[in-house]
Amino acid sequence: MNEMSPESASVDFETSSGDTNTGPSTATAAPPSTTPPMETTESSSTTTAATTETLILSNTIAKQKEKTAKLKDKLKQSKVDLKNEKERKQKLYKGLVKLATELKDTKNQIQELQALRNGEERNWYEGGMWRGPELLPGIQQKNASHQSLKKEAVSLSDLFFDLVIVTAFTRVGLAIQDHGGLNVPQFFYFCVFWLIWGKEASFSTRFDTTDLSSQIETLLTCFAVLFGSLGSKSEFNSTECTCVMLVALFVAMLHFFLHLRVWFWFHDVSPGSELVSVKDYSIYVMILTGLESITWIIGISVLGQESKWRWLVFLIAIALSFRLPRTFLPNDFHAACSKRGVLFILTLGFILQSIVLVASPFFDYQTPSVEQFFFLGLPCFLLFCIKLLYVDDSFSVDPKDHALLVNRAAGFFFHIGQLSLLLSTTVLGGGLNLLTQSYLAGTAALPNDSKSLVCGGFSAVILSIGFIKSMHIRRFPTNPAHRQLFFAAYGTQILVLLAVSYTTISLSLDAPGYLGQVALTEIQLLIVLCLLSLFLLVISWLDEAVELNLYGESDATEFRVHPFGLWTCLKPGDPKPPIVLDTNTLADRRLSHLSPLHTNSNANLFDTQMVESGYGALEGVGNEEERVRLVKFSDDDSIV
Repeated sequence: MNEMSPESASVDFETSSGDTNTGPSTATAAPPSTTPPMETTESSSTTTAATTETLILSNTIAKQKEKTAKLKDKLKQSKVDLKNEKERKQKLYKGLVKLATELKDTKNQIQELQALRNGEERNWYEGGMWRGPELLPGIQQKNASHQSLKKEAVSLSDLFFDLVIVTAFTRVGLAIQDHGGLNVPQFFYFCVFWLIWGKEASFSTRFDTTDLSSQIETLLTCFAVLFGSLGSKSEFNSTECTCVMLVALFVAMLHFFLHLRVWFWFHDVSPGSELVSVKDYSIYVMILTGLESITWIIGISVLGQESKWRWLVFLIAIALSFRLPRTFLPNDFHAACSKRGVLFILTLGFILQSIVLVASPFFDYQTPSVEQFFFLGLPCFLLFCIKLLYVDDSFSVDPKDHALLVNRAAGFFFHIGQLSLLLSTTVLGGGLNLLTQSYLAGTAALPNDSKSLVCGGFSAVILSIGFIKSMHIRRFPTNPAHRQLFFAAYGTQILVLLAVSYTTISLSLDAPGYLGQVALTEIQLLIVLCLLSLFLLVISWLDEAVELNLYGESDATEFRVHPFGLWTCLKPGDPKPPIVLDTNTLADRRLSHLSPLHTNSNANLFDTQMVESGYGALEGVGNEEERVRLVKFSDDDSIV
């Protein structure tokens, strides 16, 4: 191959270029170009490459943005899923905590019920006929549920003792009947007999009384009360009054040694044990019974029979006989309620029996007429209405709302109301005896004593029942309209109670301006009292009627959750519980969800014991705020 020089190559290129532009070959040269041909081609290639790279980079950036957006969406969805998963796990954990608490409570309840069952099935001589004092099942548990400790009924020994006590009440009623009114000695005698019953009930609702030693102690107390009741008609400066003081001294010393035995049995328990409260309780009772015994000894030996200060001895001794409710050692709440109910029913039964005994001599010589049968039926109807007005608080009132479990002030006034109820019932019984005797004897005019005793006693009975009911905590619903209905029902009950009381008091007063000047026969007076008691009974069911109308067959405790009380003594004490001890009920869970301030409005259950107690299942869980947070939840919400 021949090599070509650069010059010839240039000529050839120009020639070929000229041939391309002009056609035939000429000698004229082509006009000069502003850009060399090679540089133009290179620039065009560079621009194309740059444009391509820009497009590729733009596509890459768009893809990266799209990928980043997808990652952000995925991350956002992951956060939402993580939050939902966290909430589900929190709710699951909350449910597990709740389930664990319920299982723990259920286990404790099963153990308590098993202990009760074993105690009921145990023969009285098991463990020895003469054995040491034993606590009733469930008493030693501070945080035991009250609803799991219900006793079916009082024992036969307790029933026999109640009969003896009611016999003493009847003797006081006969003294009131003979005197035509309630005198100071009879009032003190009645208080002595009632406090003797209170000592026995206080011991039997805490300790086992089926052994032989407890039976002997109950028998000795029955002897003492029976002998002391024979002097119920006497005055202070009499030998019979000294007999009553000796009876009170004997029972006080008997309980002193009884609790000394309890102290000796539990004196070596460790300070950290729950049984230390048993030792403290026995010391507390021994101090009071010892001071009471010294008071009676001073009244009997030092002052003498002719002293004018014997009433002061009775007053001091009676004050020392009172016990602060649930001090140191709680009792069997439902057993105590049953004992109070049985004592009141027996009192009504003895009143009815005394009326029949008064009427029996008249019917031995003549056949009763229809009117006389009707007359005897009226006291029975009146007493039955009073029985319906008296509420069995062991079932109608929730234990945590009961006056005895609210605080000690409410419990003290509750006991005062019980004393007033039994005393006024006894006064009413004495008046009914006089009224029956006057009617069957055909007296022309109604004696003022019988009229004042019957009307005054009936007024005191219904006021005492109303006072006892007012000591309990009431609950109203969250709905404002429903709340107004319940307030209207309670207000109506109070107004009707006061109106009926004023009417009967006015009937008992023979002064000018009172209804006592209206001439009424015995049967007319009983008809008026029966109608008033029936009207009061219907009005007393007004709140139940409102509840039934609003909620029907539903559980009303789910809606009636907010507590309120009529007396300042019902104000919760310190320390306040986080919500309530038992949060297993539907009402408590609903209230903890509805009312964040429930810790300041709920009744304090812990103020009823002088021993320091924890918060049940929440004891040892963080601080106060954490305890409150842990129990404040609902199944429908989530923890924030």
